[in-house]
Amino acid sequence: MIERLTQRLTRRRGGADAAGAFDRRLLAPMMLGSVLNPVNSSIISVSLVPIGAAFGAPPSQTAWLVSALYLATAIGQPVVGRLIDLYGPRRLFLAGTTLTGIAGLIGLLAPNLGALIAARVVLGFGTCAGYPASMYLIRSEARRTGKDSPAGVLATLAIANQTVAILGPPLGGLLIGLGGWRSTFAVNLPLAAAGLLLGALRLPKASHEERAAAKEVRLDLAGMALFGAMLVSLLLFLMEPRADRWFLPVLMAVAAAGFAVRELRVAEPFIDLRVFGGNVPLLLTYARALLVSVVSYVFLYGYTQWLQDGRGLTASQAGLAQLPMFLIGIAVSTVTGRRAAVRGKLLVGGVGQIVGCALLLLLQPHSAVWLLIVVALVFGVPQGLINLALQNAVYHQADPERMGSSAGLLRTFLYLGAMVAACANGAFFGARADTGGLHGLAWFMLAITGLCLALTVVDRSLGRIGSEDSSSAR
Repeated sequence: MIERLTQRLTRRRGGADAAGAFDRRLLAPMMLGSVLNPVNSSIISVSLVPIGAAFGAPPSQTAWLVSALYLATAIGQPVVGRLIDLYGPRRLFLAGTTLTGIAGLIGLLAPNLGALIAARVVLGFGTCAGYPASMYLIRSEARRTGKDSPAGVLATLAIANQTVAILGPPLGGLLIGLGGWRSTFAVNLPLAAAGLLLGALRLPKASHEERAAAKEVRLDLAGMALFGAMLVSLLLFLMEPRADRWFLPVLMAVAAAGFAVRELRVAEPFIDLRVFGGNVPLLLTYARALLVSVVSYVFLYGYTQWLQDGRGLTASQAGLAQLPMFLIGIAVSTVTGRRAAVRGKLLVGGVGQIVGCALLLLLQPHSAVWLLIVVALVFGVPQGLINLALQNAVYHQADPERMGSSAGLLRTFLYLGAMVAACANGAFFGARADTGGLHGLAWFMLAITGLCLALTVVDRSLGRIGSEDSSSAR
């Protein structure tokens, strides 16, 4: 099914293959690797309540299961992405997939909540390689074939990511119904096995010249450490923003200053601030990713918890209530996937988020099922448009020689947004996810998505992405 979809998405209007000699054998490991993180991000949403019941933990403690994954991933994505830029994707992909399997085993056998949190940290680092490896391979294939027309392949990746992200809640509900919440961790065992097999058989080995060139590059370990310290301090504060934790923002500021000084002086920086600082369109894309992610993850976790606590649905029913969003998101991405243009996608997606947030204000503890379906359908439209647009924007705006780290940074900003979302859920929900808290979240989401839409309206550089493809297609 995926291969047929890829063929349709990569076909030019005139009938020629848009990817040319793109090696389709790469698609299976690319998609599997890139979806490991989204499936684990979304599947936990319906597991939080039963895990809390099993260990007697309130939502403030089970929220660490969400935060731990994003903390590890936000730090690991650009670090692993930079390593992929230097050493190629194969070794990093296989190492990350192995860690994913280990995390699944820890979660399956975990005796307490602390062990589950540790499993999520390992899982966060293990799933770091898939997405930057995929973006690296797309760029390297474009360079090899001489045909820089990746819209169809990027669309396939986006569809695969959002498919598993939205399938996560219903899949999680099904697994919990069949084997309990531990099965949502155990699912990583077969996924990791498949990833190791596909990666070993299909991912290209680095050439002798590439290995020789990589040996000449000195890793900026100090820059990576300062970057990690900066993010850890920020994210720990976002998890529990209290006055007595004032030292965390101070540590973040000190680490950020040290990181900036280091990266501006070192010959081979981890993140070249001169390049990023002069690339305003890319920085605006990262800012939009942060804002969009806040809204998306508040809805994913906050709304799903409300469906169970506020509306009284079971975990399985709450997962099924997300299915309309999955169906609409896939349909929208499939229809729009061949177009590289991003401005229209971001504008329509932003309006869709505003409408969806407004609909949340209408929900009550006994709201009809049809209204729940309408909410999911409306949120499916931006789900299908915005992620695809952000991915295309980074591909066209980033330095080709730093595609892995640039793609990793996109995920970092997405997970920063997820951390803000977890903080917002904790602030608006008390002991349980009630309707009043949901309405407060809806107003918060409206403010965030309004700001994101304003950033899109004023960014004229977005209009240039895809314009050349459009003119050549005519």
